[in-house]
Amino acid sequence: MNHSGTKRLETKRLILRRFTEDDAPAMYKNWASDGEVTKFLTWQPYKSLEDAEKTLAVWVRDYENERKDCYQWAIVLKGEEGSAGEPIGSISAVKHDDSISMVQVGYCLGKRWWHQGIMTEALSCVMDYFFDTVGANRIEALHDVNNPHSGQVMKKCGMRYEGTMRQAGRNNQGLSDLCCYGALAEDRTSKNRDR
Repeated sequence: MNHSGTKRLETKRLILRRFTEDDAPAMYKNWASDGEVTKFLTWQPYKSLEDAEKTLAVWVRDYENERKDCYQWAIVLKGEEGSAGEPIGSISAVKHDDSISMVQVGYCLGKRWWHQGIMTEALSCVMDYFFDTVGANRIEALHDVNNPHSGQVMKKCGMRYEGTMRQAGRNNQGLSDLCCYGALAEDRTSKNRDR
C-alpha cells in the first residue's frame, strides 16, 4: 500500500482533518466522556479533560513524526466555526495489514449527531481515500452484535456482512460477539461496470 497519512478530506457536509491539542475540550465534551458513546468501545469513558489531552498528545506526535501509516481524523461539520471547527467525533484506521493490503476502520460520534447520516458520509469518504489513494484492496470494520446501528452504517457504505465471530472481542460490555463487514476494491470496480 502507498501509505499517505492523515490528509485533509472533505464531503458535502464534513471536513475530516488532523486533530490538534486544542481539540481536547471538544473531544471530552462531545463524545469521549459519554458512556453511551463508549458503550461498545474498548476504552472507558474519559473521566477528565486530561484523558483527552493525553490521547491527543500521542496522535499529534504521530502526525509530527510524519507517520505515513497513521490515519486519525477529526470529524468536523462544515460551517461550524470555520474549517478548523470543533470535532464531533473521530474515524481512524485501527489496524492495517500490508501483506494483504487491508485496512480496518473504527469510528465514534457524539450522541447529539447520531442518526443524521454523518458517520455514513465520513466512512464513505475514508473508504474512497483508502481505495483510491492508499491502494487498499480490502477495508473491513467490526461491531458488537448488540450495536446494529454501526452495522447499518457499514452496509450503507457498500460493505458486505461476512459473518459473526463468537466471543471474539472484549469491550465495555464484557466479552462480545463481533459482526464483520468488508469491502474489496473489486467490489467498487464491478459496481461501476454495472452502472
